Amino acid sequence: MYCSAIEPAENPANAVGTSGKTTLRSGVMEKSVLALLNDLLDSYNRIGGINNIDGLNLPSKGAVAQICEDLLQILFPGFHDEEPIASKRMNPLSSSRLLNFAERLRGEAFKSLRVQEPECPAKRAEEIVLHLVEQLSRVRELLCTDVEAAFEGDPASQSFEEIILSYPCIEAIAIQRAAHILYLEKLPLVPRIMTEWAHSRTGIDIHPGAKIGAYFFIDHGTGVVIGETCEIGNRVKLYHGVTLGARSFKKDEQGKIKKGGKRHPNVEDGVTIYPNSTILGGETVIGARSTIGANVFLMSSVAPDSLVTTGPGEISITAKERRPRENSQ
Repeated sequence: MYCSAIEPAENPANAVGTSGKTTLRSGVMEKSVLALLNDLLDSYNRIGGINNIDGLNLPSKGAVAQICEDLLQILFPGFHDEEPIASKRMNPLSSSRLLNFAERLRGEAFKSLRVQEPECPAKRAEEIVLHLVEQLSRVRELLCTDVEAAFEGDPASQSFEEIILSYPCIEAIAIQRAAHILYLEKLPLVPRIMTEWAHSRTGIDIHPGAKIGAYFFIDHGTGVVIGETCEIGNRVKLYHGVTLGARSFKKDEQGKIKKGGKRHPNVEDGVTIYPNSTILGGETVIGARSTIGANVFLMSSVAPDSLVTTGPGEISITAKERRPRENSQ
């Protein structure tokens, strides 16, 4: 049976709503949709917890996404623009961008703080924004070390420009470093929305609470998960699929998970963790300069200068200086 294309609304005048957007005005479809409306409205009354009707004006995910875009332009001037930026334009352009960024963030911070503070938190929102702006130069210093670590750690990299423009880890780390500052200021919602925005774009999931040192590099990156209470030292390198997660969750008397507490591992300076390894637990410490091989599953600490590998059903941990050397031919 031949199926023709969907016909337009019988009356073209009825196909456009008051907002100027196209709406459904064709008879059968409109009646069918409206017949189901009451069931949907009833679900709004019956099913709580996922509605925000007559509630607070929550932060906008779209607005926070724009804040992240603005932030990348500020942190990497000229790398997130369609046209090159002349030095003589830096002052007025940066001034405009910084003011727009601060104003957007102030609005979203205000809405976030209203979730916890019943009174108008306008002053606190401004303080948080100014604190982040004050820290942006420091964030750029750290990001410069991250780009250098990527260049030194990846033999395929050809230039800093390639890394900044194309490596997902730089984008994810940049957003997390800024979000971490907001997290430390106890701003709800916005820091997590920021890092989840980066997660959706890069496949790298770093909680804004994680503490990350300088010269941090995530090679490839897809599937990396770094939990809220992780502490990562300097010159740490992770590969794709690495999870730094929680070992178990403590529960209260009602059987509900207790919030807070140290749940994720510490990774000390100079550690390398290869693909698809999982390290769990708030008491777990990966000692400095250790190497964790691919597909390792750890829930206990490792001494400094260790090599951790896994074979069929077993894990082997040896001191690096005692490894047998490969025979050279």
